[in-house]
Amino acid sequence: MFHRLRVTRPLAFLDVESTGANPQADRVVEVAVFRVDPDGKTVSAVRRVNPTVPIPAAATKVHGIADADVAGCRPFADVARRLVRFLDGCDLAGFGIKRFDLPILAAECRRAGVHFPLTGRAVVDALQIYHQHERRDLASAVAFYTGGAHAGAHTAAADAEAAARVLDAQLRKYRDLPPTVGELHKLLTGADLGGWFRDDDGRLVFARGKHAGRPLADVAARCPDYVRWLLSLDLLDDTRALVEQAQQAHSGD
Repeated sequence: MFHRLRVTRPLAFLDVESTGANPQADRVVEVAVFRVDPDGKTVSAVRRVNPTVPIPAAATKVHGIADADVAGCRPFADVARRLVRFLDGCDLAGFGIKRFDLPILAAECRRAGVHFPLTGRAVVDALQIYHQHERRDLASAVAFYTGGAHAGAHTAAADAEAAARVLDAQLRKYRDLPPTVGELHKLLTGADLGGWFRDDDGRLVFARGKHAGRPLADVAARCPDYVRWLLSLDLLDDTRALVEQAQQAHSGD
């Protein structure tokens, strides 16, 4: 499958289509997984689900899925446990998954009462590499890195497989990139997958938000209401763990 990327455990490329981009308010309508095993075997799975809310016309215009297309589908809660089992033991990859696919999947799993662990996995987002070097969308990335067209753009299955081809081509083009999933994860990930924090000489510092530049420990001690608000968001589990640790450390202050 790959020319340069070395896979030592299953690597699952994810792509999600949804009713919108807000994990707290929007719902999944289609999820696709393109899994590459260390022996080179590939497995593809795609599932449409009923979001149980109307799909806005703007979202349908992007991915082509309308209310009628999912009317007879099961809701995400009915397939969440099976999806998480399918991803068990896999590292994760995709195009834009840190900003979109992972947050919305994590939110849907929480609503379904299903634990979707991210801790212990390598996560590689080909969009980060692309933005660092070229700053384009997935269709442009496919054309730029592979020389071909991206047929089926904004269908989950096609986008997941396209992300796999783009990531492999990026490693062939940018020879300074490490060839293993774990090393790519370390290169592309800061203190947390969601990008809320950065490591500043051993201190966790907010990388965004109203307290950008301030240490997490200081905000936890002086602004407990902000920390409680932050924990009310649909954070990825590694970000949540960092915030909860800081909150607990200063709960008696």
